[in-house]
Amino acid sequence: MKKYLIGCLFLIMNSVLSCKQETKNSIYPSNDLVIEHHNDWAIKQYPKRIKEFKNDPLQKGDIVLLGDSITEGGNDWSEKLGVANAKNRGISGDITYGVLQRLEEIIESKPEKVFVLIGVNDLFNYIANEGIPSVNYVESNIIEICIQIRKRSPKTVVYLQSLLPTATAQVNKEILKVNTTIKKNEALGLYQVIDLHASFINNKGFLKEAFTYDGLHLNDKGYEVWVNVLKSYLETSN
Repeated sequence: MKKYLIGCLFLIMNSVLSCKQETKNSIYPSNDLVIEHHNDWAIKQYPKRIKEFKNDPLQKGDIVLLGDSITEGGNDWSEKLGVANAKNRGISGDITYGVLQRLEEIIESKPEKVFVLIGVNDLFNYIANEGIPSVNYVESNIIEICIQIRKRSPKTVVYLQSLLPTATAQVNKEILKVNTTIKKNEALGLYQVIDLHASFINNKGFLKEAFTYDGLHLNDKGYEVWVNVLKSYLETSN
């Protein structure tokens, strides 16, 4: 009888642990998920980063930096921002739809703050006629990201950062449209806008050369500017 009870207890414990593991895995995209309109680089980078996220899971009350390569390139955001709980959730090459497909981890963890910067890869794709249907599609996805976070994690403060300028005039034209929509919809109360664009644009409408190494991604000086902008938002709750 004793052996029987021990055996039952072992099975119950195994079942509980298995359920916990399944729940943990369910908050991440499946390994075989293919994000429509990802380029070849993003197709490889997306599952690689998701695996890294699983190995460094978010905790309740974390500060999350959510975006693409510009965010990922910040590396250790805790060190940059001088806090202990800032987590990097940038994926190089990612697009707005890719972020929507990995929001479950963010929402489940109930972060204190989320800083969103996404959309520039969508616009490059759109300009190149590689699948992204319209600027409105990009704008709608960005707003939907904020809706989902606010709806399902209402205590999380969402900061939506305006898209940075680039060295490509045609893309910059579309960036201005997206940023205008972002600012206009701030009145909905889903997020607070952080105007990064103004800190990085030169007098010709391009990304300042001193802040970039390729006309899109930031160098150390660029990240310094970004960090200085963000630090004031770490001291406020709304």
